[in-house]
Amino acid sequence: MPSLPRIAPLEPPYAVDVQASFDAIMPPGTPPLMLFRTLAVSERAWRKFRAGSLLDRGPLSLRQRELVIDRTCALAGCVYEWGVHIAIFSRAADLTPDEVAATAGAGSQAPIWTEAEGALLAAVEALHERATLSDAEFARLRAHYDEPQIFEVLLLSGFYRTVAYVANALDLPPEPGVPARFPG
Repeated sequence: MPSLPRIAPLEPPYAVDVQASFDAIMPPGTPPLMLFRTLAVSERAWRKFRAGSLLDRGPLSLRQRELVIDRTCALAGCVYEWGVHIAIFSRAADLTPDEVAATAGAGSQAPIWTEAEGALLAAVEALHERATLSDAEFARLRAHYDEPQIFEVLLLSGFYRTVAYVANALDLPPEPGVPARFPG
């Protein structure tokens, strides 16, 4: 049985408005993630989290989106959120086992990525390391992605860094059936 996080999550039955917010972001019949149930303890935190509006598809493909999220979470040492995304989205995003491992390991330096994917991952790594992009890094990203996509990369990187802060600081245990550690 997984341990509880440092702040106890809401337990069902949920208030009608809370249940509606869970239903809006979870697949039908799927219980809400512990992250969501824990954030929902604070009405303000839950509202602000959802107001980020980055839980939708956006202008990136699912594969591109997952590369940004997976690499951001791995760099931040957030096994909880990395594992959730690997378990739920890696197959639909056509990520191979080697690519999944690279999101948590060699990142942009792995020789398995297309030029566009390498640019995407390098941008995530630069943002994590320095909270900015050099002119060369931005030009490399710009060579493959338009302005709405670039904004999405920047926002997703920051949003999932925040998710990593929350999940790591609350010591969220792994969700059932998701990876509990990084490969390797």
